[in-house]
Amino acid sequence: MVLVHGFASTAHDNWVYPGWVDTLTKAGRRVVALDNRGHGASSKLYDPAAYHSALMAEDVRALLDHLDLARVDIMGYSMGARIAAFFARAHRARLRRAVFGGLGIHLVDGVGLPESIAEALEAPSLAEVRDPVGRMFRAFAEQTKSDLRALAACILGSRQTLTREEVAEIRVPVLVAVGTKDKLAGSALDLAALLPAGREFEIPGRDHMLAVGDKAFKSAVLAFLAERP
Repeated sequence: MVLVHGFASTAHDNWVYPGWVDTLTKAGRRVVALDNRGHGASSKLYDPAAYHSALMAEDVRALLDHLDLARVDIMGYSMGARIAAFFARAHRARLRRAVFGGLGIHLVDGVGLPESIAEALEAPSLAEVRDPVGRMFRAFAEQTKSDLRALAACILGSRQTLTREEVAEIRVPVLVAVGTKDKLAGSALDLAALLPAGREFEIPGRDHMLAVGDKAFKSAVLAFLAERP
C-alpha cells in the first residue's frame, strides 16, 4: 500500500501521526509512504515547473522501481490524490486499486487549493496573511517546519487537471472519499461517476483538514481494500 501525502504535509504528518500506518499494518498490509518533492526530507526545489503532477507521479514510480514492487494499491490525500490519479493513468499495469481522499470533481473542473496559498506562504509573517485558506495552510506549514518557498513553488506548479475522458481511462477500482464539510475538494459523487469502477464515500462531519484521520474514513478504506477483484 503506497501512501502519497497532501500539500504542505509529510509522510509522518499525513499517515503516521493520524494512525493510518498503524491501521493498515494491523490489517496485514505492507505500507510504503514517501515525502513528496519539496516536502519533509525530500529535495527542496524552487521552480514551479518542477512540481508538475506528472513529474511527482514519476517519483512514485521511481520509488516502486527502487523497491522492486511490480503492482500496488495506492492512496493519496488532496494533492496526493491528484498525484495518484496521474500515476494511475501513466502506469495502469502497476496498480490494483486506488483511494482518492480529499479530492473530488476538482480533479477535473478545478484545482481545489487556490493560488492565494502561495502568497500566504511568501508573506513576511503569518500575522500579515488575511486570506483564511492561505492563513490555514501557512500555519500548518509553519507547524510542520516546512520550506515555505518550496511549498509556494509547489502550489503554483502542481495545479493540473484531467479531462473527463482521461479520468474514464482509470479502470481500476477507485474509492473517492471527501468530507461532507470539505469546501476545497469538490464532489466525491461527481468524480466517482466518471470512473468506470469508482464509488464515493462521504466522510461525515469532516472538513478538508480533519477528514484525514477520521475513523469512518479508515473503516471505509479497509473494507474497500478487502474486497475481491
